[in-house]
Amino acid sequence: MEIVFLGTGSGAPTRARNVTSIALQLTERGELFLFDCGEGTQQQILRAPHTRLSQLTRIFLTHLHGDHLFGLIGLLASRALAQGGVSPVTLYGPEPLAEYVRVSLRASGMRFGFPVEIRKVQPGVLFEDEDIIVSAAPVRHRIEAYAYSLTEKPRPGRFDVEAARARGVPEGPLFGQLKSGKAIVLPDGSMIDPAGLVGPPRPGRKITFSGDTVFSPELIELAQRSDVLIHEATYAEADHILADRAAHSTALTAANVAREAEARSLYLTHFSPRYESEEGLRLEDLLAEARSVFPETHLAYDFLRIPVARREG
Repeated sequence: MEIVFLGTGSGAPTRARNVTSIALQLTERGELFLFDCGEGTQQQILRAPHTRLSQLTRIFLTHLHGDHLFGLIGLLASRALAQGGVSPVTLYGPEPLAEYVRVSLRASGMRFGFPVEIRKVQPGVLFEDEDIIVSAAPVRHRIEAYAYSLTEKPRPGRFDVEAARARGVPEGPLFGQLKSGKAIVLPDGSMIDPAGLVGPPRPGRKITFSGDTVFSPELIELAQRSDVLIHEATYAEADHILADRAAHSTALTAANVAREAEARSLYLTHFSPRYESEEGLRLEDLLAEARSVFPETHLAYDFLRIPVARREG
């Protein structure tokens, strides 16, 4: 599992940062999930090594402001025109998303050539299979907005191969049964219990994406014990009046959310371009502000890749 930041700016692209989009590569599944899709996201994917549109299966839109949405039709069109895949893509977002897609396709005469399903987001579980759960919670912004978390289901504990061999278990299907927690019977009639051969279950990884929001208790609940919390930090605390006016967060707000959620790490994104000028506060000041509350804070930048390792316990 690897996070790829495709765009870390806010409002409009700059020379250094594109607008918001974050890819999650589920390498073991051969799938790509996308969280938000600002203008130019398809270009960012082309520039990001090992990130392929053909693997795209799901896009989650936190809300429908342009810097999180306007790349959607172009990206799907690029996938179709470049023969980037014919497998279905499912879109998740607030209710107006379906109308936005319909009008765009009708006006342009575009057809994707692969199935596109649109699902209205509601709080709670949006998607679940045998491996992962994706959930949503409402957050507080100027329009309807959501945060998302992706949680892996627990994995079986590590299997002690040498101990199994020492107890006379032949390699093959019986190993698999023990790994899955089932007792087995050997050809001589003796029963082998997996206890002592299989370690405790390993917790799954959890990643949470805030979208755009002011301080939201709902987000804290959604993000509980996340391995990675990705939170917008459009402004510094010194500019909290601007943040409040636009219903955005400061770096300090993001750090407080991470601390209360007991997250393992925090990545700040969605920066105002005002902090990349030669005068006034800089992004390093936002980082120091957040680290004063939550030391495991990092600044995201375009094309940053974060492997998310599994925990052992």
